[in-house]
Amino acid sequence: MEKILVPYDFSEIASHALKFAVDLCRKNASCGVTVINVIEQPTPDTIKTMGVYDYDPMENIYMSKLIQSIKGKMENLMQTAEFKDIKLEYKIVLGNPFNEISEEIKTQGIELVVMGTSGATGAEEFFVGSNAERMVRYSKCPVITVAKPYDVDKVNKIVFASNFSDASGSFVNHVKNLQDAFDAKLYIVKINTPSSFTTTRHDTEVFKTFAEEHQLTNYEFQSYNFNNEEDGIIAYAEDIEADMIALGTRQRKGIGHFFSGSIAEDIVNHAKVPVWTFGLDVK
Repeated sequence: MEKILVPYDFSEIASHALKFAVDLCRKNASCGVTVINVIEQPTPDTIKTMGVYDYDPMENIYMSKLIQSIKGKMENLMQTAEFKDIKLEYKIVLGNPFNEISEEIKTQGIELVVMGTSGATGAEEFFVGSNAERMVRYSKCPVITVAKPYDVDKVNKIVFASNFSDASGSFVNHVKNLQDAFDAKLYIVKINTPSSFTTTRHDTEVFKTFAEEHQLTNYEFQSYNFNNEEDGIIAYAEDIEADMIALGTRQRKGIGHFFSGSIAEDIVNHAKVPVWTFGLDVK
């Protein structure tokens, strides 16, 4: 892992993500961290709530001052003593946060995004979402979300939740790379729910085949009964005092996402530990 990207808005939560990324980067001498700040800039074709965009030339002056202010803050951040021992750089771009971060991942060969998330509850979670949730769902590289300060050196137990039927070899290799990056033990869990119940004997046989096929090492497996997958994964992680949760995502759009939601997004919003996610269908 040599290229880590951290979306950064100078918030406390973003600072937690940067610290996590920097500490992880220290485990690899060739690793570097890029901090990206995306300024959302309205354009003349932007449609406001009332359906009309009122272009104001003074916005150019405001944006210029804003960019200079952010540049000054970024330069100060680069000079922070605790970051002197790693390769750290920054970018300031204008546009849509998700689009610009996605473009950076694509053009710069980013291998991991580390970003802060404050979580969400109630109507905010159900209707609005967040940039972090969108990255979790659509990112073309793995994403780690953090909600509070977390010591990288204490990530020793990683919960890997799977049903084993849709985890490709490529995806499992990413999980193994994650395990290697933290030198951690995998706690592999299959959540058994009333609507998709399978016996422990069945799950154990399926897992044995899965583990042999992907040459897994340093792991434990458990079939864990719970009423739904989201809460089951979090409960299992809490039961074993896990330090991170890892799981695959699938892209859901429109009305399907509205009603079904996303297991990964729900866990990102509610987990007490960092969450690693990557698309099951990303090539």
